[in-house]
Amino acid sequence: MAITGNGNASKEQVALMLKSLLNLKTLPKNLDATDGLAAAVCHFYNSGKVVGGKSYSGWASFVKQNEKRVKK
Repeated sequence: MAITGNGNASKEQVALMLKSLLNLKTLPKNLDATDGLAAAVCHFYNSGKVVGGKSYSGWASFVKQNEKRVKK
């Protein structure tokens, strides 16, 4: 889960998305605080999900190891 995308969002974008997601009335003046909160929210939403596991060297490797997941 990501708050705003792929890590290129401005501090203001992160803060506004958190405000929307968490129904916050106001934002802190120091937007570094919202960066920390965003990391905590992502960690919470991803808790219990397996992140590690298999390693792939490319699409061919992924397909070979996941033939049942590939739609033809």
